[in-house]
Amino acid sequence: MKVTFLGTNGWFDTDCGNTICTLIETKTAYIILDAGNGIHKASRYIKKDLPVYLFLSHFHIDHIEGLHILAKFKFKSLEIIGQSGTRATVKEFLAPRYSIPVHQLPFPCNVIGIKEGWHRSPFKYRALQLVHASKCFGYRFEIDGKVISYCTDTGYCKNSAELSANADLIISECALLTGQTSNSWPHMNPQLAAKLAVESKAKILVLTHFDAALYTTTTKRKKAQEQARMIFPKTISAYDGLIIDI
Repeated sequence: MKVTFLGTNGWFDTDCGNTICTLIETKTAYIILDAGNGIHKASRYIKKDLPVYLFLSHFHIDHIEGLHILAKFKFKSLEIIGQSGTRATVKEFLAPRYSIPVHQLPFPCNVIGIKEGWHRSPFKYRALQLVHASKCFGYRFEIDGKVISYCTDTGYCKNSAELSANADLIISECALLTGQTSNSWPHMNPQLAAKLAVESKAKILVLTHFDAALYTTTTKRKKAQEQARMIFPKTISAYDGLIIDI
């Protein structure tokens, strides 16, 4: 299984990267996690004639702004999956006066809203609500004998730990700098992400979704990696173009 980080910024694009988007290549499908501007690079890596599934964590602009790029792709098919209300939100965001609507995309596209809990189709995954300023889903994928946890735009919470239990890979946000916390706009810092990995008994932790206004240089990302590694040694600070095989 191959995981490619297409966009690793939160909030807005900078020289450090595009807004959040991650691609997972499995034996039977491609999985895209969130649709920040990094999604435009997906065509560099999607080469097989497999269906594509796009999971949205929530509707903040940095996680959906790349939806307007969808018309450039030649996917076999696309299913957009997210919390209740996803269909209405995508329809509104891709309204004709803003972009190309879903029904005019050059490939079959279906949009569905799901509830929290386990799902068996198109593969086994679990969705749970995280702690954020608006309703946000984290995901746990169990596919090809591997477990990948995706927890972004969240503070440390019980559900992030449940999604990450014994994961082969945790993809965790790291929007805040060391020691920073926010009750009104919850996010993770390097130490909290590392704590999640330790308590979950994960194998690898990757930090992504770096706040673009705080992590203004790659040096600051490397520092976050060093700080997290003091707690969880197998931590990697993501950058656009990073590829991990698990």
